[in-house]
Amino acid sequence: MGRIEFGILGPVAAWTGAREPLDLKGPRHRALLARLLIARGRVVPVDVLVGDLWAEPASGALASVRTFVAALRRALEPDRRPRSPARLLVTDGPGYALRAEADAVDAWRFEDALAAAAAAAPRRALDLLEPALRSWRGPALAGLEDEWWAAGERARLEELRLGGVERRAEALLALDRPAEVVADLEAHAAQHPWREEAWRLLALALLRGGRQAEALEVARRASDTLRDRLGLDPGPGLRRLEADLLRRTGPADQSTEVDRVWAEASDAYDRIVTGGSRSRLESTVGLLRSAAVTGAAGLEAGRGQRLKAIEAAERLGDPVLTARVIGGFDVPANWTRSDDPALSARVVAAAERALAGLGDGAGEAVRARLLATVAVESRGTGERRAREAALEAERLARGLGDAALLAFALNGRFMQSFGRTGLAGERDAIGVELVALSRRHDLPNHEILGRLVRVQALSALADFAAADAEAEAADRLAEEHERPLVGVFTGWYRAMRFAARGGPVAESEGRYRDAAAALAAAGMPGVESGLLPLALLCLRVWRGEPVGFDDRTDWGPYGPWVRPMILLGRGRRNEAGEALRRVPAPPHGLVAEALWCLTARAAADLGDAEAAARTRAALEPAAAELAAGTGMLTAGPVADYLSDPRTRPLYR
Repeated sequence: MGRIEFGILGPVAAWTGAREPLDLKGPRHRALLARLLIARGRVVPVDVLVGDLWAEPASGALASVRTFVAALRRALEPDRRPRSPARLLVTDGPGYALRAEADAVDAWRFEDALAAAAAAAPRRALDLLEPALRSWRGPALAGLEDEWWAAGERARLEELRLGGVERRAEALLALDRPAEVVADLEAHAAQHPWREEAWRLLALALLRGGRQAEALEVARRASDTLRDRLGLDPGPGLRRLEADLLRRTGPADQSTEVDRVWAEASDAYDRIVTGGSRSRLESTVGLLRSAAVTGAAGLEAGRGQRLKAIEAAERLGDPVLTARVIGGFDVPANWTRSDDPALSARVVAAAERALAGLGDGAGEAVRARLLATVAVESRGTGERRAREAALEAERLARGLGDAALLAFALNGRFMQSFGRTGLAGERDAIGVELVALSRRHDLPNHEILGRLVRVQALSALADFAAADAEAEAADRLAEEHERPLVGVFTGWYRAMRFAARGGPVAESEGRYRDAAAALAAAGMPGVESGLLPLALLCLRVWRGEPVGFDDRTDWGPYGPWVRPMILLGRGRRNEAGEALRRVPAPPHGLVAEALWCLTARAAADLGDAEAAARTRAALEPAAAELAAGTGMLTAGPVADYLSDPRTRPLYR
């Protein structure tokens, strides 16, 4: 008969490879099959089966179980010769086991699809989830509602299904298809009113579909439902969304007044400042700078228009104007990989041309802004010129006493503070100064930057009490000044903190995935690319869990450093050894410690003395830190990788 497939996502069933249903006889036969499927290939002793199938077993219960087994064997393997060993439903020691193939059970395939979708890009996630959700034929283990032993598995599978529905909605929202999820989410939230994520996604879908008033009504109804019907307080995600909606859908007269003032001011500007004026270029940069901190759309607009403004300034042939246009885009940055490396390289080249073109009479402030731009935009490159530019910009800014310029220069120094591992203390000092400076001179954007820098550094220093305070302060500032992207970083921080404090792996991974859903729509590809699978891999390696990623996982820029561990997880040691020998030093940035830790574990597992010595030399300066300097993921204490018993012979 060939391949046999099994189904428990609905009534218990079995089919041939051609999807022809098998006759499984009566309810007890189906219950026995379900009980063995739930065991996932493990042996279930006969006395356990008797106790599970009958509340009060009769004297002939044992013989009945054997009869049911024989009947199921005939159904599953009709061509098996008499007295030849069974291939699927086998006798093993004190009981029976069902040895189904890994992809032969619909529930197992569903779980695999969910796991792959959790670490996949939105388009791939959707391709995985939609057929997986369609594989449900009804409630899991339908017909066995009265069986106590099926209750836990039924509840677990239903929870996974609900999560899959929500993950599909996240993917569609990330693909800018909100209209396709509203109806499904309305039904989902109505049927499962305790699922806060269902309400949040529904409100978000309505908002992105241009239905702001309805989105606010859903958020309010969710809060009322959770409080009044379930006695629960809404979580931070729902509260933040409701607050954001309140701001967006404020009183009509207030909104009208704001729009009127904007229209009158922009009209006056157009009348007064003539077309082609140099002032327009500088004003454009100011608008782009303001837009870049307002959310994903503003960030993308800032990136898209910034280079055009620089090129327009260069065509005018005024080096000082060009310098002001380049240096005026002092948008705070706390991630050490650019969202658009090619754009960053072009901005750096333009800044260097401007520096070369400035005469001796050019002011130090103009030079300092160009140097700070070089330092910030050269993030992660490890270039000596970038480090020198950061130090010179800071020196000039301190001498001028310009607080805003110093804040920009400190951002550049932060970006160039990754010459080796173990420098979290130095970065925390930068964050402390940024916060103090910004508070004195009312620079909220750079105060937020300082607090996020401290969250990252304090995470590496394992001072979570202080990091919590900084994250909360950053969230308050973000709410006050309408900076929605801050919540992406603080949300990831709280997921990482839960994992770093020993939270269960499954729940830690769930929190990482929730954080990744918010990041997907944030317009920050330099942060998002590969971050979720890297976070999951670091967690699993640290906790000694199976790696379990497939070839479709998008590792973004982290592929060379994760490949040895992925290959080891698949038992391909020779290929893993070759990959390890090709691994370069990680980029100079926030993830360096985590990537070195993955390399160290691969070197230990493979017994590669040369690679182990190299990783030890790189990690020793960070021996007292957590590999958590991103503030968003952790590979655990660096000391764990330095003191791994498997590596000790390599370091003698």
